[in-house]
Amino acid sequence: MQIDEFLELARKRRSIRRFKPDPIPDEYVGKMIEAAHWAMSGANAQPWEFIVVKDNETKYKIANLYLEGEKRTWDFEKTRIKELRHLAHTDGPPTNLPGFKDAPVFIIVCGDPRTVQATVLITHFLPNEGGPGAHFLKNMANATMMLHLAAAALGLGSQWVSINRTVETPLKALLGVPEELTIPTIVPVGYPAYEPAPPYRRELKEIIHFERYDLARFRSGDDIYEFLLNLRQRTKPAYSIL
Repeated sequence: MQIDEFLELARKRRSIRRFKPDPIPDEYVGKMIEAAHWAMSGANAQPWEFIVVKDNETKYKIANLYLEGEKRTWDFEKTRIKELRHLAHTDGPPTNLPGFKDAPVFIIVCGDPRTVQATVLITHFLPNEGGPGAHFLKNMANATMMLHLAAAALGLGSQWVSINRTVETPLKALLGVPEELTIPTIVPVGYPAYEPAPPYRRELKEIIHFERYDLARFRSGDDIYEFLLNLRQRTKPAYSIL
């Protein structure tokens, strides 16, 4: 693959929030997971495992668990001004099942935190790379990103569904996941039910510095506030299908 081909793939990837129920080949799912298992991880710890869920009843139960968890999300979201609230929680928690419920396949991304012992001991004690626990989460994020890129390469859509503790505990019980493991993410996969708009990205000239950080481009607190307000407007189309 040439670099321009890779950049086209990166641009093509989208977060899809509604799916056609059409099945996807098992071979596609296998290729996605094969791509994920080639992700980089600290000291090659490879903490990831994957549960492929296609049963409609199980998917429905997972969607319900997620909807229940959104009530807790609203408890936090409502504490900030309406203009800055996440677009899925502007006026209250969602009342309908998430659009990803119709995806033909859910890939449940599981991780084993015990594997972080493979890397250097300082990771467990000092706030390097985000502090204790961050190293493990980065390992899991690397594998998850590979899933999404592979889905895009296969002409599929995927969604990054973050799982917090209020959802993770009942989800682990539903799927029989051992207590030692975590479920940081669900990746619903399928054919998109709509044509997503191109996502907003900052200009490259805004984010690249040479040799030293260019303080002339440092954003003040007011700049960040305006950026967030503008971001909410720019990302409305992505959430308008909810």
